[in-house]
Amino acid sequence: MDKDSNSMTPLKDIITDLFKEKTLPFNIKDARIWMVWDEIVGPSISKNAQPSGINDKKLKVIVSNPIWLQELQFTEESIRNQLNRKLGRKAIRKIDFRVGVI
Repeated sequence: MDKDSNSMTPLKDIITDLFKEKTLPFNIKDARIWMVWDEIVGPSISKNAQPSGINDKKLKVIVSNPIWLQELQFTEESIRNQLNRKLGRKAIRKIDFRVGVI
């Protein structure tokens, strides 16, 4: 057997190769949005609205029904400001609420 075919490649080299010259499709710091969401909006809203993604500082939030959609549209600025304050930066410039399955 060839000596090279039996050698093992370190896992760190494999992972490095996988991500070489690739960028993530989001800012990894934005993951904190999901961690602080329940704290910011409270249990009632959290049961009826959950973030589903962020792109270009526009947070997409799925809400359970049209009533919650309308209610949250009125509080969008407050939620956005609280999230940005908690994150310590202007991570979100707009929140887009959509009715869907939570």
